[in-house]
Amino acid sequence: MTTAEQLGRVDRAVINAFQGGFPVVERPFEPAAAALRERGIDVSADDLLSRVQRLDEQGVLTRFGALVNAEAIGGTATLVAMHAPDDEFDEVVEAVNAHREVAHNYEREHPHLNVWFVVSVADADRVETVLAAIEAETGQPTYNLPKIEEFRVEAKFLLDGPIPEGDVDLSHLGPAVEPTDRTTLTPAERDLVVEIQGGLPLTATPYADVADAIGQETGWVVRTLKRFDREGKVRRVGVIPNHYALGYTENGMTVWDVPDEVVSEVGPAVASLDFVTHCYRRPRHEGVWPYNFFAMTHGRSERESAERVERVREVMAAYWDVDAEPASARRAESGDVGEGDWDTLFSTRILKKTGIRMAERASANTQP
Repeated sequence: MTTAEQLGRVDRAVINAFQGGFPVVERPFEPAAAALRERGIDVSADDLLSRVQRLDEQGVLTRFGALVNAEAIGGTATLVAMHAPDDEFDEVVEAVNAHREVAHNYEREHPHLNVWFVVSVADADRVETVLAAIEAETGQPTYNLPKIEEFRVEAKFLLDGPIPEGDVDLSHLGPAVEPTDRTTLTPAERDLVVEIQGGLPLTATPYADVADAIGQETGWVVRTLKRFDREGKVRRVGVIPNHYALGYTENGMTVWDVPDEVVSEVGPAVASLDFVTHCYRRPRHEGVWPYNFFAMTHGRSERESAERVERVREVMAAYWDVDAEPASARRAESGDVGEGDWDTLFSTRILKKTGIRMAERASANTQP
C-alpha cells in the first residue's frame, strides 16, 4: 500500500485544501479549521496543526509555508541541457554537480541531450561564466534554455477524496495591503526571505515565531508576507506536498515545436489545464534542439501520465497541425533519430537536488 493509499479522509482534505491560500494571520490554523468545517470536515485548530505536523514528519509534505518566487527575489536561474557520453557519464555529471551554482540536475530520456540542470546565480552575468567552465571541464557543449515567457507555475498534487478541486483560499484574511513597485529588498525583507525559505514553524503562531527569529513585530511579518503575495515575491502559502509520496511518480517534461505565431495563444490554453505544473516558452537551438515550448505534467501511473500528455496535445491541435505521436515513438518504430513536432522526456534519475541558493540571491538584491 502506498503512502497516499494510507491517508485517511481528513488528511486528504487537508492536503487538497491548503496547497495554497493558507491564511496569513497571527493564528492561522483557527480560520483554516473553520473553513474545513464549512466543507464538512470536522476538525479543530489544534487537530489541524497536529495533522500537518504529522504529515510533515512522515515525509508526506516537503514543508509547510511560503513558496518564494526566487526570480522576483533577485538574481536569475536558467535551464541547461547537455550530452554526457555513456562511457563518460559519471565523470561529466560529477563535473557539472561540483559547481555550487547548479541547483538541480536530472537524467532524462533523450537520444542526445540526456543531462538537464538548473543554474541559479545572484548575478545574471555569472551564467555564461559557469557554462564556459563546465564546457572546458567536460569537453561537451551546453545549451542554455532560459525562460522567455512564463505561462504557469503552480505545482498542485490533488488526491481522491474531499475538496477534490483544492479550492479553499483564505489569502484574503488579515490586514489590507498595497503592492509596491520596488524590485529590491530591504535588509529586513531579506532576513524574512532567508528565514522562511525552508518553511514556516509548525506551531499555532508561525508568523509570530518568524518575527521573533528576525527581531521584527508579528504585524510587520504578516503585512510583508501578504504584500509579497500581492507582488509575486511569494507564489502561495500552504502545505507543499512530496508528490512522490502522494503517488505522482511519473514526471514528464513535454516539449513542443510550436509555430512562433501561435505561442502566445497556446501558452495560456495549455496553462489552463490543472495538471500542468510548469509551462514556459524557451529558445530553440538550431540543429540540436527544435523545441520552444515546455509543459511539465505529473501522473500517478503510466496510463494517467499518457492521458494527460494526450490532453496537452489535443489542446495544442486546436491551434496548429501537430503530430499524433511523439518523436520518441517514431524513433522506436523506424530507428529515425530525427525530431518531430513534440516529445516527452521522462526523468530517469535525480543527479543533484540542493535547492535554489535564496540567501545569496536575496542578499545581492538588497538595498537599505
